[in-house]
Amino acid sequence: MRILHIALGGCLKAPPVDYGLTEDTGGHIAYVLGAAMAQAERPDVTQVDIVTRAFSDPGLGPEYAADEEYVGPKVRILRLRTRRDCYLAKEDLNAELPAITAAFCALLDRLEHRPDVIHAHFSDAATVARAAFERFAIPWIYTPHSLAREKVDCDLASQRVSDELAAIRTAHAIIVSSRDEAERQIMAYDPDAAGRVHRISPGVTFGASQGTDHGRRLIAPFLRQPEKPIVFAVARPVRKKNLAALVRAFGMNARLREAANLVILAGLRTSVGEGPEEQVAVHQDLIRLIDRHDLWGRVALPRRHTATEVRSLYDLAAVDGVFANPALHEPFGLTVVEAAQAGVPVVATRSGGPSSIIGDIGYGALVDPEDAGELADRLLDMLGDPERERRCREARDRACRLYQWHGWARESLAVCRGITERRAKAPRRASRILACDVDGTLTGDRKAAAAFAKWSARRDDTCILVATGRSISEARRVIAAWSLPCPDILVTSVGSEIWRCDGWGDYRLCRGYAATISDGWQREEVVHLMAGLGITAQPLHDQRRWKVSYYGSPADAARATQVLADNGVPARVVHSHGSLIDVLPVNAGKAAAIGYEAHRLDLTLADCIAAGDSGNDLDMLSACGAAILPANARDGIAELLRGKAFQSRHSYAAGVLDGLAAIYGPADRLALRHA
Repeated sequence: MRILHIALGGCLKAPPVDYGLTEDTGGHIAYVLGAAMAQAERPDVTQVDIVTRAFSDPGLGPEYAADEEYVGPKVRILRLRTRRDCYLAKEDLNAELPAITAAFCALLDRLEHRPDVIHAHFSDAATVARAAFERFAIPWIYTPHSLAREKVDCDLASQRVSDELAAIRTAHAIIVSSRDEAERQIMAYDPDAAGRVHRISPGVTFGASQGTDHGRRLIAPFLRQPEKPIVFAVARPVRKKNLAALVRAFGMNARLREAANLVILAGLRTSVGEGPEEQVAVHQDLIRLIDRHDLWGRVALPRRHTATEVRSLYDLAAVDGVFANPALHEPFGLTVVEAAQAGVPVVATRSGGPSSIIGDIGYGALVDPEDAGELADRLLDMLGDPERERRCREARDRACRLYQWHGWARESLAVCRGITERRAKAPRRASRILACDVDGTLTGDRKAAAAFAKWSARRDDTCILVATGRSISEARRVIAAWSLPCPDILVTSVGSEIWRCDGWGDYRLCRGYAATISDGWQREEVVHLMAGLGITAQPLHDQRRWKVSYYGSPADAARATQVLADNGVPARVVHSHGSLIDVLPVNAGKAAAIGYEAHRLDLTLADCIAAGDSGNDLDMLSACGAAILPANARDGIAELLRGKAFQSRHSYAAGVLDGLAAIYGPADRLALRHA
């Protein structure tokens, strides 16, 4: 496979990259380079090209004017030339897009081998990719990195918002890094795009430890007591990174000032008054705040730094310091992963991707980025944590395991294949539907999951349906991570949404089912009544159009059922996993969704087999003609279904295969023996 990435903004070149050289030379360049190099390492990839702009600027370096630059085996950078050969900031690129598009199409015309897939980074590149698709029919992937609607001062009528909406609606697939991007940010533009969204955790191209000496030498001239622990931050000098909040936190909290020094790397500058307008404003604001709070000697704000010095400062912070990312909104949080992989505890904004990262690695603190007092308190908590060493070690191990480019490359190639290779659709005349939960039913044992994949591949008479409490993007992420087959139908969000595969790696929402369950659904009234119970809501990315989710006990679920009934609000309350409460339209649920699909295929629920392990599977297990419980079933469903379900002595997918062998006959025992 041949892959081509387009990234037009910033100073993109082969490593080492001078991050912060301009406002737009940031994390997306590390992403593009890391992604391309990891994809090129795979044997099923022939070539990876990165296309960007060529420009001449003596102050930035001669390499950006080269037409071609090799990054490594099978990876090269190709630069597009237009009449404007100066460096262009992101906001100035739109006017040049027609010329860039023409140059890109001319490049594709010249290439001996055109790419199989184009991966566009940001909406300007998506505009170019869409034009190339219209001419050459090359499918394309969109990664937004940062969306305009997340800006505090966003103009919803702006050209950028319009371009991002067009990219989201027309891309063949969308790859994002965090749950917040997948389930909140993209959905704010187009909820129906969820069937094309893939959350794939990126890697971090993190150099080997450099020790602390380089970092100490860089910051020592700024500090009266350089031996103190450091609160370390590194970010581009733009307002949304909210670096001023760290200075305010130090200014208002004497304990924090005594406990640590503050070290901020805010891009590269020649002087405080030179550079782009926003960069100058950010640097001047930081210096004014340092002066106002009399923090000279307690804050290091170096003018220049090298990659070695940055890595060394992570090592220094790992000794007894803490990393801070107080951005007003952080789409993902590359520096948060870097800090975790270096063994540094993290305090980060709760707005955006860091919430996913902290949840994944299991250690760190999330804060309101506009509350300097909370920021100071959490920094002190991390600095003084008596369990710091153990927790940092465990978080580092998880971060290194979860955020790897080779894993991203494997999953991204599956997305590429999905949009280039048409898969077989569901059989026209299925005689059965097999509806399986995912977590704890098909996952949990990799060998058994692989055996289930083989079993499902040879059952031409069975429509495979996955029914899960997860959203569609999270369900697809887990399915991909476990190398499970893409099902014909996905019933997601506890049976409140039905998505069908169109055969090109795309799932489309069933409008008919949505209309059915929308009848009588009073979402705002449900939210109002639940708020009165004082039950904690789950995060925004767990809320859906036809599902409102909370944390609570079985007693809380019973109270919710009662208050909804007392107020005449029709709804279903589903409790599962000991602590999760989902409120759905009264006509929704896994059983309802399976019944809807069975009717569409001229079947009945009696022709359906359900396999599940928790409370939110109970309705489908009770309603289907056959039910399978793996040995790890919980929430008391084994007792409730005693005598009505096949109860396996095997756990996870092996238990499902055990039940299928009993239902389909002895020939299917072979799959079980291999599980």
